[in-house]
Amino acid sequence: MRAPRLVASDVDGTLLGADDRPGPRLVRVLERMTEAGVPLVIATGRPPRWIDPVCDAIGLRGLCVAANGAVLWDAGSRRVVEAAELDVDALAEVIDRLRTALPGAGLAVERVDAPEFCCEPAYEPAWPNSDHVEIATGDLAARPAVKVLARRKGLTSDTMAAAVRDGLGDLVDVTFSASHGLVECSVPGVTKAHGLALAAAHHGVEAEEVVAFGDMPNDLAMLRWAGHGVAMGNAHPELREVADEVTGHHDDDGVAMVLERWF
Repeated sequence: MRAPRLVASDVDGTLLGADDRPGPRLVRVLERMTEAGVPLVIATGRPPRWIDPVCDAIGLRGLCVAANGAVLWDAGSRRVVEAAELDVDALAEVIDRLRTALPGAGLAVERVDAPEFCCEPAYEPAWPNSDHVEIATGDLAARPAVKVLARRKGLTSDTMAAAVRDGLGDLVDVTFSASHGLVECSVPGVTKAHGLALAAAHHGVEAEEVVAFGDMPNDLAMLRWAGHGVAMGNAHPELREVADEVTGHHDDDGVAMVLERWF
């Protein structure tokens, strides 16, 4: 492949090491890439408010794909460019059918306006730094949301995702970015590929001119969409199957290993 005109990368397990920091080797190659006029688009399951620390660490603030593709976020101006939301009627149906597909799971919703992350009392946050706001179960569908999260300890995310796909069909797009009993549901067809296509269009770049990096099933559509999809050495088996190549582990500067071919 020729030098890409745009690079897209997942964050956790991909761009950052286990210490949540980019390695100095990666920072150097990103600097050279920026000097060459090639933008980096962060494409993550994180909500916009959790992207700022990543931008600070790598020294770049541009268009970002957040919430698994549901939000196109301008990290420079700190504004939502576009958002794909489940309206209240669709949201109510999704929540109702999740109760049947995943009995005993706690549910939460991610919104683009404050309070952004709202969960029912039965939901157990998957990360220690959760900034959730607990609300009554009946209020989960009170306002539109960009995604619904289901948490069930004791089950794998693979098992949960299969159950949700069986139970909800094409009502949502379901994926996950962590293996410990957490799945995320978005508007049908809304994936990181959807968000990245919007970002690429803003930059005037075609899919075949994009290199994309990822490690978990929420990166699958993005790696398929990009002209060159790269799975990390620590990637979920599904990504290894669809990727054009597999690079090193995220703790070993796997992203930098590939980018150094061109920058």
